[in-house]
Amino acid sequence: MATVGRIKLGSEGLEVSAQGLGCMSMSSGYGTPKPEPDMITLIHHAIQRGVTFLDTSDIYGPHTNEILLGKALKGGVRDKVELASKFGISFSDGKVDIRGDPAYVRAACEASLKRLEVDCIDLYYQHRVDTRVPIEVTIGELKKLVEEGKVKYIGLSEASASTIRRAHAVHPITAVQLEWSLWARDVEEEIIPTCRELGIGIVAYSPLGRGFFSTGAKVVESFSEHDFRKRLPRFYPENMEHNKTIFERVNEMAKRKECSPSQLALAWVHHQGNDVCPIPGTTKIENLNQNIGALSLKLTPEEMAELESYVAADAIKGERSGPGIATYNTEGDTPPLSSWEAA
Repeated sequence: MATVGRIKLGSEGLEVSAQGLGCMSMSSGYGTPKPEPDMITLIHHAIQRGVTFLDTSDIYGPHTNEILLGKALKGGVRDKVELASKFGISFSDGKVDIRGDPAYVRAACEASLKRLEVDCIDLYYQHRVDTRVPIEVTIGELKKLVEEGKVKYIGLSEASASTIRRAHAVHPITAVQLEWSLWARDVEEEIIPTCRELGIGIVAYSPLGRGFFSTGAKVVESFSEHDFRKRLPRFYPENMEHNKTIFERVNEMAKRKECSPSQLALAWVHHQGNDVCPIPGTTKIENLNQNIGALSLKLTPEEMAELESYVAADAIKGERSGPGIATYNTEGDTPPLSSWEAA
């Protein structure tokens, strides 16, 4: 079996596997946590295949996903991976808050280091932007953590273009994490060009449309009671009835290409450039292997255009996020929220 290649993420020296592994679904977000031994086996398999860029957050669980990663990285495994985690979504007493004040930044980092059982986090993202705290103040504290050796590189997640620019002026931002897939392309207008202008790497979460490009409308049948995707408008029954035709077209093209629809959708993200690292999540080794297979799939400009024609903005029904779901907006980063959204 071929292993995954490497890419440079951003212009500060970070090198990661060309495809990463989003670890959230192992512990939260998409239903009940999966058995810990199975997930550790999956993580080790990913590393053996060359998928060494592992993505977690303190809010996944909360906390349990970082603990899982900490256990998986024991026994000499830590040196083989690029470890990314996030802070900024605070969950306590049943309430969710976005925080970026210096005291919280430092406390969150110290707590993550303990749960992960590491001395340093390779890439540390602000998970969501706290609009009550100037981004310069938040990044200023992160800069101190870099100087102290607790963090190697700084990232932002779901930030607006203006915030990215302001943050980058304080300390180089290595990567911006954002939702990017065939049916989530709003970032292409302003965010992606800003990152490329500044030499910032792009990490694409949910590159398979949160499972939509794996099984189409059938994906909703797998949603458990606690799966937050139930609150995403695109998965509402009335919208899915319309959106399922998108999957059917992608699936038809996949048959012509002799690949799976998920491999085709993932290959589309890979073809966006060598500064882009998608981090599809999975809890199954067979799905991980299939995702790796997308790296060897070649798409012509004509095939890229054909795929994009299936998912024109007016062809998709429903917003990508729902009420109370924390995602960026171009006017002011994170809106108020009553519940948290994974990524």
